[in-house]
Amino acid sequence: MADLSSTATPKPKVLVADDEQVIANTLAIILNQAGFEARAVFSGEKAVELLDSFQPDMLISDVIMTGMTGIEAAIITRSKLPKCKILLFSGQAATADLLEKSRAQGHEFEILAKPVHPTDLLAKLRG
Repeated sequence: MADLSSTATPKPKVLVADDEQVIANTLAIILNQAGFEARAVFSGEKAVELLDSFQPDMLISDVIMTGMTGIEAAIITRSKLPKCKILLFSGQAATADLLEKSRAQGHEFEILAKPVHPTDLLAKLRG
């Protein structure tokens, strides 16, 4: 019998970062069920720590987190993994100021408002 695993297309790797553990875990479960290889982490620092070992194709991160913000994690991710897609989401008004600062520094990120409906998220990932 032929080994199909060597010819199978690898699943896109997605790293989900949100300090609200239920949200991060739920998004990772939804993404895994939708054919991605997703991992959840609960801080920007942990997301950055995993970049070298996990090598995600996409980072999905909350903007406002304790410690390192999602924007800071996204900037580091982009510098280490230039081909990694980045999608940020937030439910807080302070996000606009942080995005404006990152734009002024030459960083442009796509952002979704929380709560993110799984269908909308999957459409963004596949689009």
